[in-house]
Amino acid sequence: MLIRSIELKNFRNYENLSITFTEGTNILFGDNAQGKTNILESAYVSATTKSHKGSKDKDMIRFHEDESHIRTIVVKNDKEFQIDIHLKKNRTKGIAVNRIPIKKAGSLFGILNIVFFSPEDLNIIKDGPSARRRFLDLELCQLDKIYLSDLTNYNKILNQRNKLLKDLVFRPELKDTLSVWNMQLMDYGNRIIRRRNAFVKELSEIVWNIHKKISGNREELNMAYEPDVSENDFEAELVKAAEKDLKYCQTSVGPHRDDISFKIGDVDIRKFGSQGQQRTSALSLKLSEIELVKNLIHDTPVLLLDDVLSELDSSRQNYLLSSIHDIQTIITCTGLDEFVRNRFQLDRVFEVRNGHVELKEEI
Repeated sequence: MLIRSIELKNFRNYENLSITFTEGTNILFGDNAQGKTNILESAYVSATTKSHKGSKDKDMIRFHEDESHIRTIVVKNDKEFQIDIHLKKNRTKGIAVNRIPIKKAGSLFGILNIVFFSPEDLNIIKDGPSARRRFLDLELCQLDKIYLSDLTNYNKILNQRNKLLKDLVFRPELKDTLSVWNMQLMDYGNRIIRRRNAFVKELSEIVWNIHKKISGNREELNMAYEPDVSENDFEAELVKAAEKDLKYCQTSVGPHRDDISFKIGDVDIRKFGSQGQQRTSALSLKLSEIELVKNLIHDTPVLLLDDVLSELDSSRQNYLLSSIHDIQTIITCTGLDEFVRNRFQLDRVFEVRNGHVELKEEI
């Protein structure tokens, strides 16, 4: 799988851009705030319909413009796919695959699989549970359309239940309807719990092996799913939390409060690990994500590295770059010194300056 080209019109700081990538390592270099990350963001939007930053559609449209367009050509299993994303300030985005409009975003998932690695991901271990849930959801939604549907429905029901809890303050006669939302919350919630549990189990084996190699056989990283409630006790926990939920007008139990644990020996490195341990574990997690996607889709995802190398020491840089030689990678960075010094393969290099991209023939 690879991205052959991306065309942008009025996207972020790009008025017009057409860029063609090679199947190996593609470098986008330049000073900060020139537009390098915006190109990666456009690729991510093409795969998932959403920004990796969580930005709204209107925020991705160039200043003083009402619409933006992303066209991405993807090659998968020797077939070419054209993905068009039409962002609009005051209306729902338009999506088309091979010029045929699609109504549901889920129909797009699976055409282009992306693993995105940013400096923020290096903090996934020490950050709060929401960052780790987001990691689970971003990857599972790309891989599993049923999970995407279940998660979407769960979130809708969760919002409706929370709205009802607020309404009950003024309309206590509606309390009998709470059980209806409880049943639906448990139905979709249990499906999410099962899928997350299976995903983390698969991923944890790969994480263990990769982390042992990165740490020079000195550490064994154990990763485990920590559901807020199990399938068996979801109903009982909802009943037990009813008074608390009514008091705070929020649903206090369910998979929207899940977490993932990371331990080296008996040490919970989320709280007690050194920065080096936390960053190495985050690197192991991302590299494991690549391997798991390969296993599940029987193809290679596209890897986007957003200025990550500057945050890693030389040994971790070397391990990362040596691990990705067989997949298409698009890397942003401020300079090329590290690549040149270590003689890494640079298949195509672009310089980015203030929304303009120039292919460099010689480095």
